[in-house]
Amino acid sequence: MTKSDWLAALEIRHGKALQERFSAVSVAVCGLGGLGSNVAISLARAGIGRLHLIDFDRVDISNLHRQQYGVSQLGMYKTEAMRQILYEINPYCKVVTDTVRLNEENLSLIAECGIVCECFDNAECKAMLVNGVTERYPEKHIVAASGMSGLHTGNTIQTKRLGRRLYICGDGMSDVSDDGTLFAPRVMLCAAHQANTVLRIIAGEFEV
Repeated sequence: MTKSDWLAALEIRHGKALQERFSAVSVAVCGLGGLGSNVAISLARAGIGRLHLIDFDRVDISNLHRQQYGVSQLGMYKTEAMRQILYEINPYCKVVTDTVRLNEENLSLIAECGIVCECFDNAECKAMLVNGVTERYPEKHIVAASGMSGLHTGNTIQTKRLGRRLYICGDGMSDVSDDGTLFAPRVMLCAAHQANTVLRIIAGEFEV
């Protein structure tokens, strides 16, 4: 399969004009766990031109019940494991990786990305990224997540626009401390909302 073959197949599905917009965009996926691994895969399948993957962690056996890694990737840095997965899905997506813990000091790593996906599992890290992007990079769109734990109905997972360029996906209520655990389908639902929101932003379809 050549790049021309791949783009032609995507253009049949998406239309040439929209696919050109997808191909021209750079998206940062911050955190490659249950949310980020699913977001990255969905965006690669859609033909996003550049994905910047940021995570400091390695693939652990405890990740396999909800994250998109395989047994053969245990012990690998998630950035490299996800790069491997994405190459099999879309070898023409430019994948940039930083195997670091994102914080206020290195937030400039996302400077080249027009859209930022917050996919952390820690409340403090979530707040740091959302606040940092809105304050330092007000021109960027940020798609965050809040509330996807437990076996609650998937119908409560929603996408809300909280500001001109800030979106929150999830139910906004459920928490692992109350529900005890996360399940793959509900986490994937939330990740799908995030990826869908990214595509809608690129297409100029904004939540009201």
